[in-house]
Amino acid sequence: MSFNTIAQCAIDPVFGRRTSAAYASEGVVEADRAWQAMHWAIAADPSVAAPYESAVLSENPDPGGDESVVTDGMLTAAVQAHPFTET
Repeated sequence: MSFNTIAQCAIDPVFGRRTSAAYASEGVVEADRAWQAMHWAIAADPSVAAPYESAVLSENPDPGGDESVVTDGMLTAAVQAHPFTET
């Protein structure tokens, strides 16, 4: 997993919306804020970074939106591994 690919994932707008939705499904009221606070941790999580990088290297045009790259289950697991505490 390259830092370049992690950085690409961290600013991927479609992946960000999916991650916000994952936080919302976990009951986080401020899901967009959770993504903003945790985007580096989520993008660097090996369960996300490895398939995302593979998709980039395979020239997938939408690695963050392609649910076969990072499935909803994988994204939920990453969100649960990197919880957001609302203040």
